Amino acid sequence: MTTANPTASFSTDVTYRPGKIRNRVLWTLQIVLGLFFIIASGGPKLVIPNMLMDNAPENLTIPIGLLIFIGVVEVAGGIGLMVPRVSALAAAGLSVLTVLAAGTQAFIADKPSMAIFPLVLAAIFGWIAYERRATVTDLRSSLSR
Repeated sequence: MTTANPTASFSTDVTYRPGKIRNRVLWTLQIVLGLFFIIASGGPKLVIPNMLMDNAPENLTIPIGLLIFIGVVEVAGGIGLMVPRVSALAAAGLSVLTVLAAGTQAFIADKPSMAIFPLVLAAIFGWIAYERRATVTDLRSSLSR
């Protein structure tokens, strides 16, 4: 007859890590999307905000300060996607940003068909944040020391 050892300790600090192939897919997505947000999305908002304001549709006028803030958030999120320790937080932040962008396209710009791309990006960022959730606990434990 076997008995359970009451002094055996079980680690409650089990963190999930994706497998090798899934990890490669995630890093590929993170690098491609990070570069996209740095170069194609956030960069122009920081470099040529006046030109973007001039070319915006008349029903989508936002203050230039908000446009620059969005550019800073997109560039920071793109960089964060490529930094292993903060990739989950960056993906979660970009997911929120893209949901807000979809809402802007659908309700303020009155072009609901343009909201599909940001919603797809939000789903991808949500998946990345979920798969990289171990980095949040690692970051939290390293900051609490």
